[in-house]
Amino acid sequence: MNDSLFSRDIVAAQNTSAPSTLVGPDSNLLEVYSWLKMQPNLDSRFGEVLRQSIDEVLDGQRTGRFNIQNLEKTEKTYLGTKVEIIARTEFNLSRGEKMDFSVCGHDVDSKFTSGTNWTIPSEADGHICLLIKADDHKSRYQVGLLRIANEYLNIGKNRDGKRSLSAAGRAAIKWVVPDGELPENTLLSLPEADVKAIFAEGTSGQHRTNELFSRVQEKLVNRNTVLTVARQDDSLKRVRDARNALRKDGILILGHQNQHPHIARDLGLPVPGKGSWVAVRVTEADDSWSGRKSTNIVGRDYTIWREGDRPSSAPDSY
Repeated sequence: MNDSLFSRDIVAAQNTSAPSTLVGPDSNLLEVYSWLKMQPNLDSRFGEVLRQSIDEVLDGQRTGRFNIQNLEKTEKTYLGTKVEIIARTEFNLSRGEKMDFSVCGHDVDSKFTSGTNWTIPSEADGHICLLIKADDHKSRYQVGLLRIANEYLNIGKNRDGKRSLSAAGRAAIKWVVPDGELPENTLLSLPEADVKAIFAEGTSGQHRTNELFSRVQEKLVNRNTVLTVARQDDSLKRVRDARNALRKDGILILGHQNQHPHIARDLGLPVPGKGSWVAVRVTEADDSWSGRKSTNIVGRDYTIWREGDRPSSAPDSY
């Protein structure tokens, strides 16, 4: 059990034999669980559903936002709807008679939270809920199933008449993905000083893109990150121009085309797919650096620059 994702009271609830009127296995819930577990690449697909949902609601290209905490209250509510819509499409699910999905002929409601608990409306009572939680700061997510019952809800209600899951309710969740990897939100993972430098007031989209690739090294940067930083209709052109601007500093920006994947593999870097890039500062290699990974570009050998290495410009073309 991962303490970063679970509250301490869940552990306590699992060690408590609180009385409940719920007895015997829930065959319908188990059918839904089995169907989900049979889906190919389930963990990565749920991760992509959440990444896409969060990014679309943040709308970084227009707003420059990359943190869920900066969403308006209504947008946070809509994020749950967005997760439902994209999950339905991803897993080719139809709508249920009363709930959001129909899985194996059973109505399943979708409930999402980016906080620590779910809030459940009264109309979900007695129904199976697909409970989804995402923590964009920690790049983790969870998916579980629970049939909602009074025994699993706290007594108090919020202004909308919804009740949160009790410790016993959270302990009763049947986890489909107990601890999944959410594709990283690159900007959210950066030190505050780097974020301030990238988004310095009064700078152009090209300057911000240059700053991004000069500071984010040897890790994948996805399309949405570039759109959020550049905030221009031709944001992806800014990457091509950043290659020219950063060449004098020895920085390569590798994409999915030409020899770029080969160079990335040679240097032991993540290999970019379509819509992603990886930046790396290189220097010309020599015989004294045996054992270090290198790559040949236009007849010259390059290795990843490390502190103490001599500075070198990147090749003109690669």
